[in-house]
Amino acid sequence: MTRLLAVAHQTAETGEFLEAVRSAATTDSEVVLLVPATPVKHLTSWTTGESRAIALEKADSARRLLQASGVEVADARVGDPDPYQAILDVVELEKFDRIIVSTFPPGISRWLGADLINRLSRALDVPVTHVVAR
Repeated sequence: MTRLLAVAHQTAETGEFLEAVRSAATTDSEVVLLVPATPVKHLTSWTTGESRAIALEKADSARRLLQASGVEVADARVGDPDPYQAILDVVELEKFDRIIVSTFPPGISRWLGADLINRLSRALDVPVTHVVAR
């Protein structure tokens, strides 16, 4: 069985992210969806509510969209507000064969501004695929 960790927040419902996960998932894949609890003040669009509650809503919505497209999501969870730490927390306890991370484009994405993709690639022995949502 192939284990896939799919990571996104505001881009979790975009066509680019959904297609990347759908393309990577096979019939014997186990997909875990991770949504970091990004602080509300860091979101690109105005949103009310608590960070964890917003992330949980995003995880539930993305899970439904993925399952509607034929991808079985084994788990959808909320992680640490820092996406790097959220991913490290998960891979420290579980083994994954591939990680897909979705961000906004450079210049907009806080995650890219924090060099997330390069930091993950250096820290982990797992292929990291970066998906840019337009």
